[in-house]
Amino acid sequence: MTRLINRQPDRLGRWLLALLPFVVLLVLYLMNSEARLAANPNDKLLPSFPTIFDSIVRMAFEPNRRTGEYLLWADTLSSLNLLLQGVVISALVGLTVGLLNGGIPLVRIVCSPVVTMLSLVPPMAILPILFIVFGLGDLAKVMLIVIGICPILIRDLQLKTLSLPEEQLIKAQTLGASTLQVLLRMMLPQVLPRLIEAIRLTLGSAWLFLIAAEAIAATEGLGYRIFLVRRYLDMSIILPYVVWITLLAFAMDWTLKVISRKAFPWYFGRNGEAQG
Repeated sequence: MTRLINRQPDRLGRWLLALLPFVVLLVLYLMNSEARLAANPNDKLLPSFPTIFDSIVRMAFEPNRRTGEYLLWADTLSSLNLLLQGVVISALVGLTVGLLNGGIPLVRIVCSPVVTMLSLVPPMAILPILFIVFGLGDLAKVMLIVIGICPILIRDLQLKTLSLPEEQLIKAQTLGASTLQVLLRMMLPQVLPRLIEAIRLTLGSAWLFLIAAEAIAATEGLGYRIFLVRRYLDMSIILPYVVWITLLAFAMDWTLKVISRKAFPWYFGRNGEAQG
């Protein structure tokens, strides 16, 4: 008899098992929604699927009477623009500082304590400071994302750089490589796939910081819209927006995973790394 720890489902079984929790949640929602609406047809907490569908059509495919915009797509473009700016800036800074911290001891002694301290500061606690310093515009929201995830990327890439085999470093220097050559030609190629993995791990936090900032000070965006309709208890809009944000985050995560597999096939499967 095969032990449970050794059992592996086939491809179809993996798909079915992966879909099972979502099917259960959907069934539970339908059951509870019908029960609440039967007791109170005006209940807004768990709207029916036709009501949700009507809200999606109104937000995504009908122009707003006041602005003429298709609100779902306008909110999506606004949020993605800010999110991508924050993530790209964080990735560039994280890669540069993380590589230098891990590769050059003198830089690590100076910068590592500051990075550690910044990584322990709750980003939401300094959001009012960011609004005071950078104003209520987009810059403050981008900076919140950068401050929230950049120290984590730096520490992760620093640890990855420090974990590289010492034999490689000795061999490169024996062959006459300069410090810059060691950093760019020996360390950087091995750190890049870890950068993508680190970005994947921090995407959820980046979305959290963005939505929180949009909820406080914004005129458009997915977070802004959710908190705007919250005052009306309009769950028929809030729920689709939450699902939409989740799908966007999943699509970004999947895209990064595909890019990493295509660009760095050697990284996958090595000691179980990057299997997620």
